[in-house]
Amino acid sequence: MAFTWFILLLTIVGTAFLLLLFHRRFLGHVLHERIPDRPRRRLFVASVSFFLTFAGVRGVVYCIVHQIPPFHFIEMGGRHIHHLVIGIIILLLVGYGWLAEVGTGADDSSILLSRLMSILYGVGAALTLDEFALWLNLRDVY
Repeated sequence: MAFTWFILLLTIVGTAFLLLLFHRRFLGHVLHERIPDRPRRRLFVASVSFFLTFAGVRGVVYCIVHQIPPFHFIEMGGRHIHHLVIGIIILLLVGYGWLAEVGTGADDSSILLSRLMSILYGVGAALTLDEFALWLNLRDVY
């Protein structure tokens, strides 16, 4: 269960860090100047979030497979819970938010909310796609 909290903490800290970098800071202004189109900025932020999360999760899984403490698989009742589940939940929440036009830029929604939704989309996609071998085999690949 500690791994679950670690992944969630890593997700929250990473999201907060990216928001801090992009919101009302030099990097945010550079991003706004270089990519003036708001939907393209959201795509860029989601891509950065995706690649950073994917690399972080690969590092954590490497530690688990090589038995480097304190990392271990998530198990509940003897069943291995994959981080794919966390990714799907995040993607569902972001999708629902975008259906409700939260952070889409359709109205005067805040840039902070727009970037938060983009970051969470990238995180959810990375957590889900990192387990692609599980999709193909439909069984536990570890």
